[in-house]
Amino acid sequence: MGSFSIWHWLIVLVVVLLLFGRGKIPELMGDMAKGIKSFKKGMSDEDNDEKAADARTVEHRADEAIQAKEKTSKS
Repeated sequence: MGSFSIWHWLIVLVVVLLLFGRGKIPELMGDMAKGIKSFKKGMSDEDNDEKAADARTVEHRADEAIQAKEKTSKS
């Protein structure tokens, strides 16, 4: 029960190539790269949405402070 020899790895490589074909593996890698790019874009969009929500919260609080100040100055 030792490690695999070079012959084991060659047999595995041949089986993989027979199952997926020569052109299929690069296609799968391209699809994986597109998926990773899409995931990163989604994560950055989520961060931008959170920043925009935080900015709206700050603006809302500022508006409330201005309204409260106006009410106290009218009284």
